[in-house]
Amino acid sequence: MLKKLSNRVYYMPHVSETDRPALGLICGDNMSVIVDSGNSPAHAKDFLHLVGQMDIAPVKFVVITHWHWDHIFGMQTMSLLSISHDQTKEKIEYLKTLKWDDASLDSRVATGEEIEFCSEMIKLEMPVRDHLVLKAPDITFNDKIELDLGGVTCIVEHVGGVHAPDSSIVYVPEDKIMFLGDCIYQDFYSGEWSYHLDELTLLLDKIKKYDADYYVTGHQDPKTHAAMWSFLDELVRIGEIVDQEVSLDQAVARFHDVQKNMPNEEQLEYIQNFVAGNQKRSRGC
Repeated sequence: MLKKLSNRVYYMPHVSETDRPALGLICGDNMSVIVDSGNSPAHAKDFLHLVGQMDIAPVKFVVITHWHWDHIFGMQTMSLLSISHDQTKEKIEYLKTLKWDDASLDSRVATGEEIEFCSEMIKLEMPVRDHLVLKAPDITFNDKIELDLGGVTCIVEHVGGVHAPDSSIVYVPEDKIMFLGDCIYQDFYSGEWSYHLDELTLLLDKIKKYDADYYVTGHQDPKTHAAMWSFLDELVRIGEIVDQEVSLDQAVARFHDVQKNMPNEEQLEYIQNFVAGNQKRSRGC
């Protein structure tokens, strides 16, 4: 069965072994909505099988949080009306022009268009991709769209972020639950993994305006409000300490001066992320 967050909201947990993200289900009196379509036809079928065992209103839409492969490769299999931001559709239209066999994936990794991690996960999740068909979203929006499911509402808003500038969140105000997709994660697609404080602050301001008790991210277990903002506040704090520093050694020294201790492994990773983001900005990337 799907895991229950409220009487209206469920999710299928992420699977790190093949990079399957968490998928969501929001159930209204008149219709239901799925959040993200999965990283393969098999992932989509597994999710739909579980949904089919539930006594809920018919599923009418699938909302796509952003364009990355692991959130869209199941869209054709779900065969539902799909909703996304305008930029998400543009990205997927481009992905439809690409080939997904091993040689094509390897070639894109070599040129830097694709990252090796994603290529490896695609091969693990889908050893055979002969019949993979990508589908572009049917309905798009520019800023925000609201869906009345009957007794419950879905607010889908574009929030951006460095992970994928097209990222959108899905918020259920009646149950105070937010699906974040991957929007709070680092930029994986342009060299070293990176954050930039200015963009992170803008993103978090958009998220913060909604009153949420639970947050569902793509590749972690759901977090309570307290746990999520404890993490995000520390992340911002690290970004503020790093400031505009482009030297990792200097950034670590700044952290030690401010915090009076050396960073732990996780903190060091985030320091590296902010330094990498500053280096990209200094190069005009």
